[in-house]
Amino acid sequence: MSSEPSAPGASPRAPRPGAQKLSGSVTKKGDRGAKDKPATALPPLGEDELRNPEEYQCCGVLETDFAELCTRSGYTDFPKVVTRPRPHQTTPSTSTTEKSSQEERRLSGSNSINGLDSKYAFFRPTIQVELEQDDNKLVKEIHIRGWKVDDRMLTVFSKCLPSLSQLQAINLWKVGLTDKTLATFVALLSQCSSTLRKLSLEGNPLREQSYHKLMGLDSTITHLSLRNNDIDDRGAQLLGQALSTLHSCNRNLVSLNLAFNHIGDKGAGFIADGLRLNRSLLWLSLAHNCIRDEGALRLAEVLRPFELKPAEVVERRRLLLEKGTQERSPSSSRHGDSKMDREKSQLVGISSSLAVDKQEKVQPTKTPKSPGKKKEKSAEVVKKEEKSGSSQSPIQGTPKKEDIAKSSKGKVNIPEQKINKGKGTKTGSKEKRSTLLESELVVEAMETVNPLLEPVEHRDGKVFMPGNKVLLYLNLLRNEITEVGLEGFLTAVQFQVQLSKTKTLSKGPSGLLWLSLAKNCFDPQCPTHTMIQELMLPRDPVKSKFREEEAAAFPT
Repeated sequence: MSSEPSAPGASPRAPRPGAQKLSGSVTKKGDRGAKDKPATALPPLGEDELRNPEEYQCCGVLETDFAELCTRSGYTDFPKVVTRPRPHQTTPSTSTTEKSSQEERRLSGSNSINGLDSKYAFFRPTIQVELEQDDNKLVKEIHIRGWKVDDRMLTVFSKCLPSLSQLQAINLWKVGLTDKTLATFVALLSQCSSTLRKLSLEGNPLREQSYHKLMGLDSTITHLSLRNNDIDDRGAQLLGQALSTLHSCNRNLVSLNLAFNHIGDKGAGFIADGLRLNRSLLWLSLAHNCIRDEGALRLAEVLRPFELKPAEVVERRRLLLEKGTQERSPSSSRHGDSKMDREKSQLVGISSSLAVDKQEKVQPTKTPKSPGKKKEKSAEVVKKEEKSGSSQSPIQGTPKKEDIAKSSKGKVNIPEQKINKGKGTKTGSKEKRSTLLESELVVEAMETVNPLLEPVEHRDGKVFMPGNKVLLYLNLLRNEITEVGLEGFLTAVQFQVQLSKTKTLSKGPSGLLWLSLAKNCFDPQCPTHTMIQELMLPRDPVKSKFREEEAAAFPT
């Protein structure tokens, strides 16, 4: 009896190796092939390349560079680079759609796996790109949605994105960035092309809320969108400090979108503090937040004359003292070399008078004057130059170009220089420039002057600044503002409207052009809101233009 069970036990042991080979070759052929592929295929293709992925030289074509770098970095499955579908595409005819739908039904019925594959192809991780119209290989915009960008993928991006010479915008939505990877991403942005101006990081909450790193002083981003990031008052404080502080200010950011977050009254106060000394931000959206009357009043306070804080008054005095010493320093150096200046001016006066005498001798005149009077006049001009300390040419009292450059030392004329260098100087017949572009030129010119050096008003021993007149667009849709907060905005709008009417110069910022306070905790037909809308209607460039066109089309 004991030998019978031992035989069955011994019989499977003997053929076990053979049985495994047979089962592996027949029944588990797919599994064995899958196990053998990495061992045979990957080492000869990628071992040397995985060690040296940095040796690859990017060619500037994102599809090629991204695929090659992912392969060298060890990725076996990575997102594809596809062209982003255009929003306005021609819709096919009804007959074509019916045929295509019938074809899709036939294919889905014959092969259900392929049908599911094509149905859910939209949800596959991809890198959608928008290409330049002139050159289909140049990428101008990148969209990444719904898949995690980790450290390894950021390493790949850090090698292929800087080679895109025409990259203008990066749009990230739910990419799983952390505070650590965000710092790596910020370093990556500094390596990208100077054409990169727009950044959208949405649906990506961070524990430390370090979004302010995207608004550094050396950042070239002009349009930043941070929607749906669960930003609260603590994050708003960091963003407000990134807009401006007493000693620093962001000079590049033009638009900031903070909609769909959790910013309350304190956070709105921090944003308002950032707007006190910021003179570059034109567009701000705080829609769909938790701002009430206290935060609304803080925002409205910045748009009209506000009182300077003690620290701001001290900083203003320091800047004025510094500016005064800079203006006096060239004159002091002139006094040190007064003898040489006088000798030079006298020599210039004598030579110029001789030149005038020669010209008058050559050119006959009806009423010749005695040379003595001419010499007396030239001597008088020289004396005036000695008194004024300037090195102007005495001929007709007009200064030379070199003398203008010397005399302009110590004076701040940077805004005019920036405007001449900008693209907006060649106006000619191009009168259809948008209001926003004109405002950007004005802001760029005014940004060289510290806001604390703007003209102020002294009242009852206090110093008042004229307020932020650079912000053109403010969106406070769907918050918790009542009529109390509306009163603050009404006062601010009334001040800006009155200022624009009494302003003699047409150039320069004039305040808000668009203000949205709808869907808040007040009656839309209340008198305060109605008055704000009536005051803002002529200032809105879009609505006012539409009214002019309507009046021209239907004259009364």
